Amino acid sequence: MRQTRERENLSQEQLAGLNITQKAVSRMETGKRVIADYELPYLADVLDVTIYYLLGMEEIQRADNYIS
Repeated sequence: MRQTRERENLSQEQLAGLNITQKAVSRMETGKRVIADYELPYLADVLDVTIYYLLGMEEIQRADNYIS
């Protein structure tokens, strides 16, 4: 997640939203906290990746590689 956040030029504080703190983002990146199911859509949208990418289930990073 950290590499994707940095690719998008976002700080942990910028990635943190209304329901996610900077500390939570840090713990997710270090593997000390799992990403909750309700956080996946928000993180995928902000990072411009698919939920499947965040879950480690695919290698395509960018969500815009998909045709809607």
